[in-house]
Amino acid sequence: MSYAVLAASLRSALQRQDIDAIRHLVAEMQLADLAEFIQHEQEDTSVSLLDYLPMEQRASAFGYLEEETQSALAAEMEDATLAELMHFMNADERADLFNLLDEGRQQGLLRRLAHAEREDIRKLASYEEGTAGALMTSEYVAVPAEADVATALEKVRRTGPNAETIYQIYCVDDEGRLQGTLSLRELILANPKDTLASLMTEELVVAKVETPQEEVAKLISRYDLMALPVTNGGDRLVGIVTYDDAMDVAEEEATEDMHKGVSVGKIEGSLRSASLFDLYRKRIVWLVLLVFANIFSGAGIAYFEETIEAYIALVFFLPLLVDSGGNAGSQAATLMVRGMATGDVRTRDWAKLLGREVAVAIGLGLTMALAVSVVGIFRAGTEIAMVVAMSMVLIVIMGSLIGMLLPFLLQRLRFDPATASAPLVTSIADGVGVLIYFAIATAVLGLPG
Repeated sequence: MSYAVLAASLRSALQRQDIDAIRHLVAEMQLADLAEFIQHEQEDTSVSLLDYLPMEQRASAFGYLEEETQSALAAEMEDATLAELMHFMNADERADLFNLLDEGRQQGLLRRLAHAEREDIRKLASYEEGTAGALMTSEYVAVPAEADVATALEKVRRTGPNAETIYQIYCVDDEGRLQGTLSLRELILANPKDTLASLMTEELVVAKVETPQEEVAKLISRYDLMALPVTNGGDRLVGIVTYDDAMDVAEEEATEDMHKGVSVGKIEGSLRSASLFDLYRKRIVWLVLLVFANIFSGAGIAYFEETIEAYIALVFFLPLLVDSGGNAGSQAATLMVRGMATGDVRTRDWAKLLGREVAVAIGLGLTMALAVSVVGIFRAGTEIAMVVAMSMVLIVIMGSLIGMLLPFLLQRLRFDPATASAPLVTSIADGVGVLIYFAIATAVLGLPG
């Protein structure tokens, strides 16, 4: 059955408090679907729903939940139950959950875990958030490079059940330094007497524990990797980052860039669970700053009061012109920011892209000028129409150049290019557009007397 059908049935069973039906439906649902149901529809009964699963499946479902929900559920569990749950969780998810707990709870849990699990948690939880070290898991298959294929296959059988993935085998020396890698397919098809050193690939894509997580996601995407090995300063293999964790990072980074693109600060956790004050705080700073930025547009209008008084028909076209410049700038900024985020555009490309943007902006401006000049002729006559058309071309060109160059400038100043948001670009383009429009009007039309 589809998720929608199962969710509706489970919702009904919960209302009826039909324990047998609930047990059956929970067992039928995919663990990711059950986590979504708990997260968005049944937070008040989430503990009881998880209790219907065996502990190993409960741990897997727990890993799909958002951090706020995990923290809330963990607070309701006894230490013994939580320790058992953490025992069955993946190493990276276990470390993430551990970091959500207060220090007193952490110490109590460590005493209940096996020595190997304690040391693993301490190691993974010690890495700075947002780095490969914090993202990686220590559950992987590593085999001595000098071992033969038969020995390696036997180790895969022994350690595979606890590994995050067995499709990539990592070859190490006696001190744990990464030497090479080969796929499980290559291992199975090889001669049992061959050594891994003769089969492994030595040209590796590797991350350091301090590598930013967004760079890790880019490496996995660029090279189509199932997992990316992570080494410490001495090239010792300490973990791997799997593609599913990289996908989560990519989604998180894309969401953050989208928020910056509309001048919203980073929202911790989900939008649904964010407090009213947090939403207010993340939005108000940029809105206030942009209010003052728009004062420049008002100052431009005030400077050309005499021109406006002499040719009041100019006011009709003002919103149309400045909005066109802002829209063109927002388009250019969005293209540049996204290109930088994906690695398609680099800082050194600015000169080449500048020429292309000018050519495109001229074409856009001329086309929009032609369209608006028709309105100008019927609304205010030939002279005003000429002013509006000339202004449209220059305003669109300037808006496009502002939107294209601002992300490069911010990156050069070591700011996030995504800060070149649509509201910021629009505010700058509006001020420039006002000055261009009335300056052209004053030059072409002159002032009476």
